[in-house]
Amino acid sequence: MSKKIFNLENTYINLPNIFYTKQNPSCVPKPELVILNDSLADELGMEVNLLKDGDAIEVLSGNKVIDGTTPISQAYAGHQFGYFNMLGDGRAILLGEYVTKNGERIDIQLKGAGKTLYSRGGDGKAALGPMLREYIISEAMHGLDIPTTRSLAVVTTGEKIIREKILEGAILTRIASSHIRVGTFQYAARYGSIEELKILADYTIKRHFKEVDDNENKYLALLKSVVEKQANLIAKWQLVGFIHGVMNTDNMTISGETIDYGPCAFMDTYNPETVFSSIDTNGRYAYGNQPNIAVWNLARFAESLIPILSEDKDKAIMLAKNAISDFSNIYMEKWMSGMRRKLGLFNEKPEDKYIIEGILSIMNKYGADYTNTFRALTLDSIDELEMSGIDEFDKWLNIWRERLKKQEQSMKEAKELMKKSNPAVIPRNHRVEEALEKAVNNHDYSLMERLLEVLKNPYEYSKSQEEYAIVNNKCKTPYRTFCGT
Repeated sequence: MSKKIFNLENTYINLPNIFYTKQNPSCVPKPELVILNDSLADELGMEVNLLKDGDAIEVLSGNKVIDGTTPISQAYAGHQFGYFNMLGDGRAILLGEYVTKNGERIDIQLKGAGKTLYSRGGDGKAALGPMLREYIISEAMHGLDIPTTRSLAVVTTGEKIIREKILEGAILTRIASSHIRVGTFQYAARYGSIEELKILADYTIKRHFKEVDDNENKYLALLKSVVEKQANLIAKWQLVGFIHGVMNTDNMTISGETIDYGPCAFMDTYNPETVFSSIDTNGRYAYGNQPNIAVWNLARFAESLIPILSEDKDKAIMLAKNAISDFSNIYMEKWMSGMRRKLGLFNEKPEDKYIIEGILSIMNKYGADYTNTFRALTLDSIDELEMSGIDEFDKWLNIWRERLKKQEQSMKEAKELMKKSNPAVIPRNHRVEEALEKAVNNHDYSLMERLLEVLKNPYEYSKSQEEYAIVNNKCKTPYRTFCGT
């Protein structure tokens, strides 16, 4: 039965063995499936009903290893808050690669599956709350059309996990195009040979960038492709107010997917200095700093590739610098075009930058909600905004409306474009917390399931979404998120 659902392969073990350790998941006493992503399973070509039976749950909990597969934990390094560390999968086991009904190859990984060689003194386990949080946020990101790892299932393990207090143990089944990270290349460059670095780069190209394989300098083409993917990703984050919280180099995928939903959250009040992570005391990963950090991380990726970009080191450095410098232009083009769409603008005009910066400045000045400001503009419900009637905002409105007249498309077409570009709902922090509290404390998943249903189509502007657009004004202390490790 297991093979029928999980037709797993594992090409990663064809890499030199410095890149991984063979590692079976730890057995758990009483696995129980608490949520299964039926729609994702169906997309992948899995049989949903079979995933819910006892044999499948044994696999999803790590109690059973599918015959013929080789589970591994991956080795990688990374800069964490600017400091380099040897890392690796400290609590994750890669079961293998699933080949979908469309022939796509994706990783299936168990997060919270026990100790590995890279656990660094930890127990390798995960608690229910953080695993459900990753499930919610990653699925919300998918609904927002942002590249992301996804969550297939969460099982409780029947174990108690000791953190600041005793928590219920759980394992998340994570789906990703791959788990190759910037930190994987840093690890290869620091601890491997040039030949091993080339093998990793060749594998990555074959897995994610086949189109560059025949390029005269395929490793430079790889770097440029990753720069472009990350510029696109970060622009999408900024456009919806998403704050990752821990943009360490080990949390940046080569595939361009968002990964590792620890202390992440969505911004309510617009403020570029917004930080949610409890450990980001200096604001390194603040909302407004995310594009700069992406460049910094990509520079570390480029440094790792220096030995294979050219035999001439000076030339390799020049090629790397030029490739990294492309980020700003690509990002700005993606972000500007996204902001134009949010404002219903189909064409480009010189005044657009002034208009975009103008609304953001006013939102920052008056503490306006980021998502709901654009939602109100989309629905022409300006009176709902606290800024309504303020002279500065009213002047901006007139300038924006005059700008809309300078395009061939009708106002109705502009509003349709805005609806497709401005989510009616995001996973509001208080909604996520109330859903998690009920699930973790009462094993009542009804609020979480309803929230997930609302977040599935955030651009729908349905009646059922309206209550989820309400901002929580009761909490007077800053919202804080934690890694969940």
